[in-house]
Amino acid sequence: MSMFQQIAKAATMATFAVLLTAPCAAAEQGGRYWVPKTTSPSPYWRPSTADPAQYSQPTVTTPAPYSEPITTTPARYSGSIKKTDRASHARSLVRNPTKRLATAQVRKRSPLAAMARAIPVSKPHLLILQVNTNDPAAMNLALNNATNVTQYYKELGEKVKIEVVTFGPGLHMLRDDTSPVKARIEQMALSTPEVSFKACGNTQEKMHEAEHKDIPIVSQAQVVKSGVVRVMELQEKGWTYVKP
Repeated sequence: MSMFQQIAKAATMATFAVLLTAPCAAAEQGGRYWVPKTTSPSPYWRPSTADPAQYSQPTVTTPAPYSEPITTTPARYSGSIKKTDRASHARSLVRNPTKRLATAQVRKRSPLAAMARAIPVSKPHLLILQVNTNDPAAMNLALNNATNVTQYYKELGEKVKIEVVTFGPGLHMLRDDTSPVKARIEQMALSTPEVSFKACGNTQEKMHEAEHKDIPIVSQAQVVKSGVVRVMELQEKGWTYVKP
């Protein structure tokens, strides 16, 4: 190797030493050793003990605390219109006067309809009057009772139904040829339709056999198969039985 090459090599090595010494000195003056730059910090890096205050903790991001999911409470039901639909319903009423009038009429009738449903419908009063004797006084007493009861419930504004049932000797009350109260029955049929008359068919047949003639019944009365059975059936249906 020539002298010139040795001088050039020595100069190159001196230049490299100078370049390497300068960063190390600057790092010592700053309180930390010089560490070559890399793409990621070394896991073995430690701060210089010369100035621990210069060490800075890494930034840690604290996750947000858990919060319940936001839920929407459904609107409470109010009548036929939900709260969410009240605004649109009000706008429709403004645009449609006929619909607004109909809605007001329905609201006006609703309390009355509810009151009508709350008041129980009163059932008619039901009364049976039995006549089984051929006594004009007993026949008139039955008609008096029927008239008085009918008038009583008419004044109260309540309904009543009365049925006069005759059988045995009491059939004479409704016989067209022998009734002592025939005129009064005709009058009551016109003035008091709540009172009806029933004649026993069994008694009518027996009188026919005994007298050998037809037994006519007043037109205001109706013939039933048996007067006693008629009384029983009416009582089983809730009618009140009274014998004058």
